[in-house]
Amino acid sequence: MTGPRSHPGQVMLREDAKTRLAGCGPAAVPWLMLIRHQRGPRPAPDHRGEAGQLDEADFRALLDRFRHRARWGPADRRGALNYITAKTMLAAVGEVKYGQSVSMAAPISQQVTADNPEPSQHEMTRTGDSAPAEGLAFALDRIAMNIHGNVDTHIDALSHVICDERLYNNLPADTVSSAGSADLSIAAAANGVVGRGVLLDAARARGDPWLEPGHHVTADDLAAAEKDQDVHVGEGDLVFIRVGHRTRRAEMGPWDAATARAGLEPAALEYLADRQIALLGSDGNNDSAPSPVEGVDFPVHVLAIVGLGVHLIDYLDLSALAPLCAEFRKWSFLCVVAPLRLPMATGSPVNPIAIL
Repeated sequence: MTGPRSHPGQVMLREDAKTRLAGCGPAAVPWLMLIRHQRGPRPAPDHRGEAGQLDEADFRALLDRFRHRARWGPADRRGALNYITAKTMLAAVGEVKYGQSVSMAAPISQQVTADNPEPSQHEMTRTGDSAPAEGLAFALDRIAMNIHGNVDTHIDALSHVICDERLYNNLPADTVSSAGSADLSIAAAANGVVGRGVLLDAARARGDPWLEPGHHVTADDLAAAEKDQDVHVGEGDLVFIRVGHRTRRAEMGPWDAATARAGLEPAALEYLADRQIALLGSDGNNDSAPSPVEGVDFPVHVLAIVGLGVHLIDYLDLSALAPLCAEFRKWSFLCVVAPLRLPMATGSPVNPIAIL
């Protein structure tokens, strides 16, 4: 799927809000120093994935395999969320041991930066300046934002990605019109996504605070993270992969993430598909840039959303959760993801909560 440098499928949201979309704070510097002192400085390894790089034919063969492994029939609109059952949700509740909740979202940004040329807008429509000396008054505000940008934490619906004029489960591209998505919208997650969350810290497994832009997380990296953290990804899990994007951004400043970022190697999705995960997220875009597949932009988005029916969460902030997991030596938790009720939207800003 070829396309421009910016992220595809930009959708505008305008909402009068009395609630605040909250997120966690900046990177935990003491935790980064702990990694460096324990592991010691060393040259960054070259993990740009040349050996495992797919060509376009291999990519299309993998996409075709993914499309044919779905088992929920032509009427399905939930995709991999079907792996979440009453049994998996009740089991996830048992992950709560310490009574601590942590946001996995970044604060919504209103600043123009190299990776956020069109930031969200927060407008106060009524303030305390107009409040009467006596009696009742309300402060009112509204927001407008690009849901699918390169900074704000958001979830992609199954209508977000179109490949060869087809959406997930072979629905036609014109399912998405100027009015929104008539099918496969984020309404599929209206009741929330609740399950066992698993954080796989790929950067930590390599002994690095972050992966440099252009590098890929391979299936071997995922297996190494599982071994290092003594955790095993299973059916119905919500899997979050840390590449350290937010940490690098906090330390070195914003850069043009549309053209250079670390992400998942496309072939590694087979590893996760075999585990039958319900949802995938990352502190980056999930896709690396430049694309490791010649002639195909955003291959992970295509394979996950169009092929597997896996909702993606892009640009999480794991800088609070990762050190807490390391402290507790516990990398699984109850996770609650609650998108906004936007019946025809291709995604939503989201504030996933990890409960340990």
